[in-house]
Amino acid sequence: MMRLMAFLLLAVLATQASAAGLFARVDRTQLSIDETLELSLETQGDAAFGKPDLQPLDQLFEVFDTRQVNRLSNSNGEARATTRWLITLRPRQTGYVIIPPLQLGEWSSEPITLLVQESLKDTESDQLAPIFIDASVDQESVYVQAQVILTLRIYHSVSLYDDSTLSPLQMPDALVERLGEPRTYEKTINGIRHGVIEVRYALFPQKSGELTIPAQLFSATTVASDSNSLFGSRSGRSTQVRSPSIPLTVKSKPADYPADAPWLPARSLTLIEAWSPEPEKAQVGESLTRSLLLKAEGLTSTQLPAIGMPQGTDLRRYPDQPSLADEVNASGLVGSREQREALIPTRSGALQVEPLEVIWWNTVEDRLERTTLAARTLEVADNPNLLPPAVEQASAAPMAPPVLLWPWQLSTALLALSTLAGFGLWWHARRQPAIQRTLQPGPTPRSLLDDLRRACQANDSQATRQALDAWARQQPETLADMAARFVPLSDALDGLNGALYSEAGQHWQGDALWQAIQTLPAVARPDVEQDQSALPPLYPR
Repeated sequence: MMRLMAFLLLAVLATQASAAGLFARVDRTQLSIDETLELSLETQGDAAFGKPDLQPLDQLFEVFDTRQVNRLSNSNGEARATTRWLITLRPRQTGYVIIPPLQLGEWSSEPITLLVQESLKDTESDQLAPIFIDASVDQESVYVQAQVILTLRIYHSVSLYDDSTLSPLQMPDALVERLGEPRTYEKTINGIRHGVIEVRYALFPQKSGELTIPAQLFSATTVASDSNSLFGSRSGRSTQVRSPSIPLTVKSKPADYPADAPWLPARSLTLIEAWSPEPEKAQVGESLTRSLLLKAEGLTSTQLPAIGMPQGTDLRRYPDQPSLADEVNASGLVGSREQREALIPTRSGALQVEPLEVIWWNTVEDRLERTTLAARTLEVADNPNLLPPAVEQASAAPMAPPVLLWPWQLSTALLALSTLAGFGLWWHARRQPAIQRTLQPGPTPRSLLDDLRRACQANDSQATRQALDAWARQQPETLADMAARFVPLSDALDGLNGALYSEAGQHWQGDALWQAIQTLPAVARPDVEQDQSALPPLYPR
């Protein structure tokens, strides 16, 4: 059901994208009154002539800059021209402000609603440096393994070259995930326009106590005011500024949280199900597909536990591999875990599907929550394809016809001859040399390990992440379990994650990770059964 709805949504979007018209969107919908945003107007389909009428914007916005970008693309063998106007705006008033519909010929864009807030006064604004960093978190006290949002804003009142870099955020006691790409906009402070580079991180502390978010170093080259150097060479001054470190209080798991339940601190959590075909059409021996979607705001998909009902004799389960996904919204990460399983009834009648319950901690209300799916009764009908054929009652006859014996004798003789022939062929084949069975296509553990070694030696962080995930899926334990019991591997993974979500990823060295993989000790108890299809949640220390 969810996949069908997603498919229909994509189809509608694709239809809209292919239709001719004027489409408007903004890079963000919340800002302060002294900040700018970028409005994008794009035409698709037919060629556009002229420029959009921006006069309706003058009453509510200041228009600073307008750029036009023309692009010609090829889709399904057809050339398509698109024209885009990028308009920099600054609101004139606070509250809910609407960007009105804009006209271009016969086309009209849809209105967009913005939330404009008051600007924050800076008591030290008179002494602002040309480049400075502001760092803030959305909460100063957070539960262990819960999400906290770190926002870095780099302000600069001078022009910068495009060689600026931000040091990677590395925290051994926390999982760090960067939320999307950096955003750029402008903000006026004391009448001076500042460019702003905004970077957001989602942090998940892994142990309780006092935690310090370390400072980050921003390096850039400022453009000199008298850049009249010969041959167009760059002239400027290299500048480095450091963000302030932020203390963070990490609270342990509440004492009233059930000890046997996975620890799930989230802002919100939903659990929904979908059936295909509908449960009312269940028949004996026919497969029913049940899809369970667990979605949590403020958790990664790897923190979500496996869900499902136990195996039964009346309703056999055949689970599929779970599908994990992470989304980014204004409040951080939204992790989702979709599990599909085939259910086959083995008898007719009423079959009970047990209720499902997920226990989690609401970090917004600071209380224990239980999200449940109610029990369901399946009325399973008999499958006509599996019923034995009805025995026809022979009509009574005064005299039975004579029974012919020779057809049964002939069939028995043919069966004996075919058995002897098969035995002879088997004996002949047994004396032949063995033929090596053709290997089934697909990666082997050895080939996956070779791919991981080559990616580490090439110092390619992206390829190493993919090879590491593929290799870990064929191991008897999860990557999190291996990192938890082997400190060198945990340190190497922290380095890899830091490289993946930073702008200095090309300097990553894979020797430490490959050495940790080679020296990884064997599992202490390989006979313990584990759910290979589930990634267990991270428990607090």
